[in-house]
Amino acid sequence: MIPSPRQRAADLGPTGKPPVRLGRDFVARHGETVFNAAHRLQGNAAHTPLTRAGFAQADELGRALRDLLGARPALTLWSSPTGRALQTLAVICEHLELDWHDARTDPRLVEIDMGSWGGRYYADVVDEVGPVMMPGGTLKPAPDGETYPQIAARVGGWLADTAQDPGDRLMIMHGISSRVMLGAMTGAPVDPVLGTAVAPGLPQGSVTLVAQGRATVPHRGTGFAPA
Repeated sequence: MIPSPRQRAADLGPTGKPPVRLGRDFVARHGETVFNAAHRLQGNAAHTPLTRAGFAQADELGRALRDLLGARPALTLWSSPTGRALQTLAVICEHLELDWHDARTDPRLVEIDMGSWGGRYYADVVDEVGPVMMPGGTLKPAPDGETYPQIAARVGGWLADTAQDPGDRLMIMHGISSRVMLGAMTGAPVDPVLGTAVAPGLPQGSVTLVAQGRATVPHRGTGFAPA
């Protein structure tokens, strides 16, 4: 019997490392959004458009990838289905001379669900419950939101389901979910507080290259938001 995506994710476990792919993975974080600029907790909100700074960050990211990969590279395109990720990808595709319409989306690539905190100003939530930023720049899960092991289960399921993708690929994701995915891809140690592996954070507009389980940062963005 073929295992379900949930079973495959469970097989990875909180410390599990997915099979090493033959191709390279470019895991990018979208540009700054109106929520980031306003210091609101964005979470998995679907429609929070890029600011001018966010478009500039996507532009820089596209130029960096063009310098690295050249025009029309053989690259499988994946994205979170959120507007901010797809906007970022559209700018990148112009630089790479690739067709944005060829991109695939998957809801498992979205950002952490912040529950009832989602969309609220950081300052207002902090006034009610205390700090929401944790050491290392991670977000404290909301009482009715998503936990880090739950994020690891969904991104781990995606990694298992796409392990046979041929060649290189680009994934446009978010601050927290990309860190959990990179933690799984590189075998990072389990955070004792969060309960799963989490890679170091990078600014908006950054991209991490994972090849044979090892991560490098070919482009560091200029965004400010820690998550």
